[in-house]
Amino acid sequence: MTTNEVKTILLAGVGGQGTILVSRILTGALIDAGYDVKMSEIHGMAQRGGSVSTTVRYGKKVDSPLI
Repeated sequence: MTTNEVKTILLAGVGGQGTILVSRILTGALIDAGYDVKMSEIHGMAQRGGSVSTTVRYGKKVDSPLI
């Protein structure tokens, strides 16, 4: 990455598909790789098959988890 390029990954799914688990694994891997990482989750009605989305932002320095 260049000077302070921040990348954003959006993961979306339905409750029970493991969307939050994948985002936590991805976040851990990015931290281990030396990146500054911010993650936000939206559960909604996850336990009832509703939508779930997580946003993972990473870079040398991430100031905000907001897109």
